Amino acid sequence: MSLSVDANQALESFEQARGWEQRARLLMQWGERLEPLQDSEKHESNRVHGCESLVWLVATQVDGQWRFKATSDARLLRGLLALLLVRVQGLASDELAELDLGQWFTRLGLERQLSPSRANGLHAVLQRMAELASRR
Repeated sequence: MSLSVDANQALESFEQARGWEQRARLLMQWGERLEPLQDSEKHESNRVHGCESLVWLVATQVDGQWRFKATSDARLLRGLLALLLVRVQGLASDELAELDLGQWFTRLGLERQLSPSRANGLHAVLQRMAELASRR
């Protein structure tokens, strides 16, 4: 699976980061790039369960490709969501189902910073994406 321009940009910036402090700063910056959700989109049916923090996910399909918007009440998680979204934007349903989330965050050098609860939360988001994609 080839990477999008945004995913390649994320990879390059994280590969150049030296140490956790630089990566944490980058993570916060990526989180600020998330397209904001409208209050009307923050309803229970868009909430992702399985995350300790509040996470909302909205999905649309355009010409067979998935576009996602997501946000969280947790700053660090917003950064992780932004990095997840740049990796999955525009994928077809079958590609979404095959995505190795762990490998993506390992390539970004963030695997050690993913606590079990954060990793579980991100997997819950990816599962929800796959669920939404399989329904349409």
